[in-house]
Amino acid sequence: MYKKFTYVLFILLIWIGSSTLQAQQIDRVQEIQQKLENLAGIVPGLNQKVQLLVTGVSIREYLNALARSNNLSISSDPGLNFPIYDTFNGVTAANILVLLSQKYNLDLSVVGSIIYITLYHDPNQFLKPPPKEINAKYNSQGNTLSLELENDSLPAVAKKIIQVSGKNVMVPTSLQGKRVTSFISNAPFETALEKLAYGNDIKMVKTVDGFYLFQPLGENEELYVNGDRNTSVRKTFRPAAPSTTGGATGLFVRVVNGQKLISADAVNAPIQDLLKQASQETGKSYSIYSDIKGQITLHVNDVSYDAFLSLIFKSTDYTFHSENGIYLIGDRKLEGLRTFRPIHLQNRSIDTVVTMIPSEWKRGVEIKEFRDQNTIMLSGSGAQMDEIETFIHNLDVLVPVVLIEVTMIDVRKSHSVSTGISAGVSDSVKTGGTLLGAGGLNYTFGAKSINDFLSRIGGTNLGHVAPNFYLTLSAMEAKNNIDIRQIPKMATLNGHSAKLSIGSKRYYKNTTQNVIPSLSNSQSIFTNVYQEVNADLSINIRPIVSGNDQVTLGITVNNSDFSTIPTDGSPPPQSISKFETSLRVHSEDTIVLGGLERTESDESGSGVPLLSRIPILKWLFSSRTKGGSKVVSILFIKSTIIR
Repeated sequence: MYKKFTYVLFILLIWIGSSTLQAQQIDRVQEIQQKLENLAGIVPGLNQKVQLLVTGVSIREYLNALARSNNLSISSDPGLNFPIYDTFNGVTAANILVLLSQKYNLDLSVVGSIIYITLYHDPNQFLKPPPKEINAKYNSQGNTLSLELENDSLPAVAKKIIQVSGKNVMVPTSLQGKRVTSFISNAPFETALEKLAYGNDIKMVKTVDGFYLFQPLGENEELYVNGDRNTSVRKTFRPAAPSTTGGATGLFVRVVNGQKLISADAVNAPIQDLLKQASQETGKSYSIYSDIKGQITLHVNDVSYDAFLSLIFKSTDYTFHSENGIYLIGDRKLEGLRTFRPIHLQNRSIDTVVTMIPSEWKRGVEIKEFRDQNTIMLSGSGAQMDEIETFIHNLDVLVPVVLIEVTMIDVRKSHSVSTGISAGVSDSVKTGGTLLGAGGLNYTFGAKSINDFLSRIGGTNLGHVAPNFYLTLSAMEAKNNIDIRQIPKMATLNGHSAKLSIGSKRYYKNTTQNVIPSLSNSQSIFTNVYQEVNADLSINIRPIVSGNDQVTLGITVNNSDFSTIPTDGSPPPQSISKFETSLRVHSEDTIVLGGLERTESDESGSGVPLLSRIPILKWLFSSRTKGGSKVVSILFIKSTIIR
C-alpha cells in the first residue's frame, strides 16, 4: 500500500510540473506574438505571406532567407547553428517566427524595427531556491534535542539549534560547505551533538566556557566507540610494515575520577609519536633531550601517564624524570635524567637482598651498600630504580625465627661374665678375697692354706706345694644400666640450618719406619705420628616455615661412639649410626625419633696351651670373659615459631 501511494504521488508531481512548464511556455509564445503584432504596424513584411521550400539548412541561413523575401531586419545569435527541415507555403512571416520560437525554444526581442533572435533561457533557473526549513526541536525542561536532517547544511543546522536552544554552537570555516544527515529523537543535548558529529565524520568539542564546537578530524584521527561504549576520537598509527591483522590502531584519553587515563592500541607504532600524542592528550609538559628511536606494539587500557611512559621505555635506553611538573625525557646516561634513592631495609639484611636482584635490572644502575645502616643506595634511571625498589620492598618482610628444643636420651645396657682358675708362685701372695658381694667370687689361696687342705684329705698322700705357691678362683657377673639425658636448645632463622655437635676425640700412635740404604750399614728411622679419631653426636636441622604455622624440618642425625679404648696404641673401634629425614609438623608439636640402636658382644679367654681347649678341662686350665652391651638413642624434637 505504501509503495502504491508513493508511485501515485510521484506521477502527480510529474504532471503538476509538466503542466506548470506548459503554462509558462504558452505565456512566452503569446508574448512573442504580441511583440510581432505591435511591430507589424511599422514593418508590413511581417503580415505578408511567404513560401519557403528550403530544408536541411542552418537556422541562421533560414532566417536570412526569410528576411530577404519579406524585407525584414533579423539578427540571430551566432550560437544558433542547428539545421531546419521545415517547409512553409502561404503563411505570414510572423507566424513562422512564432512557430520557430515555440518549436526550437527561441527568444525574440524587438529593438526599433530590428528583430533579435536568441536561444531562450528560463530566468527562474538563476533564482536561488527558497531556504529549506531545518527540522530541529529543543525541549528546555529535559534539555533534549530532536533532529531530522537529510543532506542539510551544517551552518544552517547550527543556526537553527542556536535559535531553538539558546546555546552557542560554532562551525569553523573549513566546515562551511559540510552537509549532514541525522535522525535523533529526544536525546540529551550534548549527546545529540556528539552523535550528530559521529554520524557525519566530524568531531564535537565542548570548551570550558560552554561553547560547542564542530571540528574536522585531524591527521590520522578516527571516530570509534571506546570501552565505555561512548563515541570518541583517537589517533591512529599506521604500521611501518603491512599488518597481517589489518586492525585499526590508535590512542585515546578519558577522565576517570578526575584523572586522565590513557588507552592505546598500536602496531609497530613509533615510540616518539606515541609519546607526543599521549602528552598532548593529557596536557603534560615535556622536554626531549635526545632522539627517541624505535617502534612498539602494545595494547593497554586506562593507565596513568607515568605508567604509560614506563611501559613504552621499558627495555630501551630512554627514561624520564619529572621536575616541577615538566617531564624530562631522553637517554638514561644524560645529566639531569639520573637520580638517586636510598632504600632502608626493615626486616632483611642487605647481604641477602642485593644478591637476589636480577643482573639484568642492575645494568645502568649503581648500587652501594651501607652495612652500618642496613641501607642500599641506588643511582641511575628513575624507572629502573622504581622497578628495583618495588622488588626489594616485596622481599623486605619479617623473617620468622624457629626455636628448636632437642631432648636426647641414651639407654645403655651391658652384661659380662668372668670365670677362671689361676695358679702361680709369688712372694707377696696372701690368703683372702671375696666369696659373695659386688665382686662375685674372687678368692686367692696361699701355700699354707693349700697344704692344710691337702693334709686333711685322708687315704691319699698328695704331698705339699711350694711355700710361695698360690691359687686364685674367680667367678663374676656384672650388669650396667645407664641413662644419659641431654636437653640442648637452638634457634635459627627460617630456611637456615641449626647444627649441634657433642662428642669426644681420641689419639692413636701411627709409627712409620723409613730405611736409609747404605753400603756399609743400613739405617732405619722411626717416626711417630698421633692421629685423631672423633666420636660425636651431630644434629643438623633446617626449618622452613609455611602457611598455617606449619614447619617443615629437614633432620640429619649422625651418632658415633668408641666401643673400647685400646691400650696398645691401636686405633679405637667405633660404632656409627646415621639417619636423615624430612617431615612437616605444626608449631610447638613434639616429634619422637627412635630406633638408633647399637649392640656389641665380646668373648675372650686365656690359659694353658692345648689344655685350655679341651672340654671340661678348659675350666681348670683357663680364664674366660664373656660380655655384651646395647645402646638405644631416642630423640625428642620440638619446634616453635617466634615472630
